[in-house]
Amino acid sequence: MSHNDYRKTPEALSRLTDAQYAVTQEDGTEPPFRNAYWNNHESGVYVDVVSGQPLFSSTDKYDSGTGWPSFTKPIDSGAVTTQTDGSLWMTRTEVRSSGADSHLGHVFDDGPRDAGGLRYCMNSAALRFVPAAELESEGYGEYRHLFETTNEQETAS
Repeated sequence: MSHNDYRKTPEALSRLTDAQYAVTQEDGTEPPFRNAYWNNHESGVYVDVVSGQPLFSSTDKYDSGTGWPSFTKPIDSGAVTTQTDGSLWMTRTEVRSSGADSHLGHVFDDGPRDAGGLRYCMNSAALRFVPAAELESEGYGEYRHLFETTNEQETAS
């Protein structure tokens, strides 16, 4: 793991769009099926839009049918934190980035059983996608290994 300092800064917050700010700082939720990454099938990593902290890999992304990007697990167990969310007249488990404390979405226990049974249902507005081909240039080269097998298989086909 890298030893970057993934904190929230006033400069980072000033770069957010209104939607990104509402989701990450005010615990908002974007509309399903009308967000940037719900149907993204490219290889790469998803990072916190506030701090750049790596959060999820496309290798763990799947189509949950909900209209939001869904993952079976975080890219690293320490990348996210969870807490009980009692809003909206129900109890859910909220997911936040561990570095900048950005609200990301919620985790549910209705994910693919063969991948652990969890569904990390995230807001695209809380994420920035870094394509696998740009990992090194964007400073995420340590995650290149996640896509080497996939890229070799694509080249062979």
